[in-house]
Amino acid sequence: MLKLNFKNSDSAIIGEENGLNIYQEFENYRETISNIIKSLNQRKDKPGQWLQWMNLGYNEETVWYVKEFASLVENRFENVLVLGIGGSALGGLAVTEALLKPYWNLLTPEQRKGLPRIFFLDNIDPDSISGLLQVLDLKKTLVNVITKSGDTAETMSQFMIIKDLLEKELGDNYRRNIVATTDKKMGILRQLADQEGYKTFFVPDDVGGRFSVFSAVGLLPFALVGLDIDQLMNGIKDIDLELKNTDINQNIAAQGALIQYLLDTKKGKNLSVMMPYSSRLKYVSDWFVQLWAESLGKEFNNNGEKVNIGPTPIKALGATDQHSQIQLYNEGPNNKIITFIRVENFDTTLEIPRIFEYTGIGYLGGKTINDLINAEADSTRVSLADYSRPTMTFSIEKIDEYNLAQLLYMLEVQTAIAGELYNINTFNQPGVEQAKNYTYALMGRAGYEESAHSLREKMEVRN
Repeated sequence: MLKLNFKNSDSAIIGEENGLNIYQEFENYRETISNIIKSLNQRKDKPGQWLQWMNLGYNEETVWYVKEFASLVENRFENVLVLGIGGSALGGLAVTEALLKPYWNLLTPEQRKGLPRIFFLDNIDPDSISGLLQVLDLKKTLVNVITKSGDTAETMSQFMIIKDLLEKELGDNYRRNIVATTDKKMGILRQLADQEGYKTFFVPDDVGGRFSVFSAVGLLPFALVGLDIDQLMNGIKDIDLELKNTDINQNIAAQGALIQYLLDTKKGKNLSVMMPYSSRLKYVSDWFVQLWAESLGKEFNNNGEKVNIGPTPIKALGATDQHSQIQLYNEGPNNKIITFIRVENFDTTLEIPRIFEYTGIGYLGGKTINDLINAEADSTRVSLADYSRPTMTFSIEKIDEYNLAQLLYMLEVQTAIAGELYNINTFNQPGVEQAKNYTYALMGRAGYEESAHSLREKMEVRN
């Protein structure tokens, strides 16, 4: 199972000024953590609590429908194109980049065993959109448009462009190339899907976008490219039993949440770096950044007090960012907690040949790249401790469906527990909504005329 090593955040290793007496803090917060875990699990089935993501690992019906659709379209498409932004794309990116063979889209159809390539349009940069459309044959592409609200400007503008192109190329048959993932009953995309006859899957109620990776939002793209979604579900179910444990000494999500919270509030470590030592987990950091930032960065707490709190997440990649960030982490401001993800067993063992033995790099010969990347992780962790910088390390046995699902679900639970410790609403995002409303106003959406006038006045003054 997933393991956590937090020793290098302990004051016994990095000193009282920057570290915690961790086992004493576990004892101090034993009852608080127990109550939080009990409360989350008692509230998860109640409407309006936004905790339904805790049940997604048990949703057999969604898994069945997703697998059925994937089998129906098998061998029909060369490409899957996912349209989404934020939580509608980052989870899909994180999982497919981790679990598909590296450089999947560059492999031949034979190397992919006939499974499609997969592309994510998760931004509205016009050059990127145009460039992708120039290399994709849309007639051979299944387009999965994902937005729960159905009116996300970025996603729906992409969809309008691609739907128009599909209709011009395929006529009335264009509908066969579209599948929509949206709200079950409401929203513009739901209305369009019902009117035009698109195949649809739904985002469950009370599941926010950043917690939606194990709903149809993620499961559909995963199944379309041949990932084992049954094993994803098995991983969640198995670790969920552990994360229901109310004893903080037995619950790694609670341990990680409390350590991060106390290092922020007691020791001023308000930057949280996520640094996996695997290129396949690179987008897990991107996914975590949204999860942590949107969930914990809040202006007001649950008592209505203005607090402006939240640790700032930073993404990094080992060993790459040892050469770009570790100098700052070691000798710059001591205001960070670095979380490493270490892979115990890579799929491939790559040996370094015994050449250049007469030079200063001869010592590398006969070792493996596997040895080197884990030596890099260990040496960086020790180096940071030498500079009294706190770190934690999550160890994952290997990168497969079962273990990756455990990692992601554990990070979701850790986030929920951290939100309770901060006494904030983990599941809203008013700061994001304000920017969305300003965009609607600038683009001329009906009902936003007054906001548009006010916004233009502000822009004239501030520009």
